[in-house]
Amino acid sequence: MNCRGIRGATTVDANDRDQILSGTRQLLALMIRQNGIAHEDVASAIFSCTKDLDAEFPALAARQLGWLDVPLLCTHEISVPGSLEKCIRILIHWNTCKPRQEIQHIYLRNAVRLRPDLSQLPPVDPDELEAWIAEYSLQSKG
Repeated sequence: MNCRGIRGATTVDANDRDQILSGTRQLLALMIRQNGIAHEDVASAIFSCTKDLDAEFPALAARQLGWLDVPLLCTHEISVPGSLEKCIRILIHWNTCKPRQEIQHIYLRNAVRLRPDLSQLPPVDPDELEAWIAEYSLQSKG
């Protein structure tokens, strides 16, 4: 088994606690679903956001999903002039037998600009995703 990195990013419209948590939860949920991640196989996760987002720690979204025993870290992204604003990024360190080329990285909303070559996600029904998040949260906590 190897430790693999899975990347993901999304953007939000405003520096708002609910938007940061909702956007992060949706991104994390898609990363989990698309790769078949069991939370017990997660070694750790790093959450970063641009300096214009400080209304909440994005890692709280992982706690809300039931990742209570996973080491999490929040940090700010380097502020480069002209870079994407209001962006949340996640790097999951995942213990898996999957080869690197089968890992699906997830880029949503305006963050698709960061890696258009990796942004081939099929359409997602927002209501179905929120139902999945609720079910996953219950299973992870229970």
